[in-house]
Amino acid sequence: MPERNINFGSFGARGIKGHEAVARRLDALAGFIATPITQQRGLLARLHYLTRSDHARQAAREAGLAVTDRTLKAWLEGRRSPSKKNLQAIETAYRTVRRRNVARYLLARLNREGRGTRVEFHPLNQSQVPRPRQRVIEYRTLNVRHWDRIVQAWAADDDTALDDAWVNDVTMDLGSQWGEYEYVTTIGFAA
Repeated sequence: MPERNINFGSFGARGIKGHEAVARRLDALAGFIATPITQQRGLLARLHYLTRSDHARQAAREAGLAVTDRTLKAWLEGRRSPSKKNLQAIETAYRTVRRRNVARYLLARLNREGRGTRVEFHPLNQSQVPRPRQRVIEYRTLNVRHWDRIVQAWAADDDTALDDAWVNDVTMDLGSQWGEYEYVTTIGFAA
């Protein structure tokens, strides 16, 4: 689409892409473990989540956690600590498995049997843009009824598909103003 912002922020506007804001909001709704993985409590919570059943262990392996059961047991008992590379692999596997597990629930919650969810578009921050270059961008709301592609792309951690789904399925419904909401401060919705 030729109207998409090529030089965003060249005059001082601040914001993030709409699909990134949606991914952050979906992450918040997913309820990830708040304690950082660098602390023992956070590490153990993630490891317990990934090893609580055979199905969870298989999902963790598919998500990229390629360590032996003996190593996992040593980490859980505190006899050994994972390396930085393994900490990253644990965090990635945890987020991937958690997204997959929560996706179906979130989809039902957001679609609400066809009623959808009201989404708030908070416009980008133009406080650093010189006065003559500022645009009037208002706060907007929109009812999104079909979240299938958005949640599927989020669960798969596919940034390109999420951007495509967000722009084509949601922001195009804003009419001629859709380009003004490509970048936003935040996206809000209560599901």
